[in-house]
Amino acid sequence: MKPTGNTIFITGGGSGIGRALAEALHRRGNKVIVGGRRRAQLDEVVAANPGIDAIEIDVADPASVEHVAATMIADYPDLNVLINNAGIMQIDHADERLDDALMMATVETNLVGPMRLTSALIDHLKTKPDAVVAYTTSVLAFVPLAVTAVYSATKAALHSYILSQRFLLKDSPVRVLEIAPPWVRTDLMNSREAEQAMPLDQFIDETMKILDSSADEIVVDAGKMLRSNVGPKEHEFVNAFNAQMRSVLNG
Repeated sequence: MKPTGNTIFITGGGSGIGRALAEALHRRGNKVIVGGRRRAQLDEVVAANPGIDAIEIDVADPASVEHVAATMIADYPDLNVLINNAGIMQIDHADERLDDALMMATVETNLVGPMRLTSALIDHLKTKPDAVVAYTTSVLAFVPLAVTAVYSATKAALHSYILSQRFLLKDSPVRVLEIAPPWVRTDLMNSREAEQAMPLDQFIDETMKILDSSADEIVVDAGKMLRSNVGPKEHEFVNAFNAQMRSVLNG
């Protein structure tokens, strides 16, 4: 990803990884717009970082996504980077009757939301040089945490979608990146004081270095063991499979 000179929209930018990424990218000289549901959190980010803009968005609401996408294109015509970072994580009980509201909120926010927002902006991004669509998934996409089965499943599904989208856009100006954090000290699951979790500033420093490379997948050292569980040849296999199937389906 180009290190500077981008116009970047990052969802879930009011706190945690989203805010820290937004601030790191802002310090590099990028124009950054943070999106989120909580106005107070967004205002804190803007006040602490002159030059960052903010817009309210609920990625689980189709009307909100369409409105914000149209606003972004109109107000920030140079937009060339979308980082789908918004997400929720709650304990669920896959061994019992699932709480339907929790299940649907998790699926709508973590999976449908980023797919919907990217869909609304992809034609615009295709017209921009150095365009990037990035998604924050999790190492739990590869090794699920049983007590957050729904969350883990949404991240696994999003990873699968990313592989398909990357293949389909490989000859376009748009790069598709996946950021797969390990356990990081944020408010997610009350992890701010968790000793076993990775310090947020360390995670951001390592992530920014990998973003500067040609890697399509951003996995810091602390997450590599879980990522490698599915095997190092996954991308090559998926690309070869899709190339073969494309030729078969096209006759």
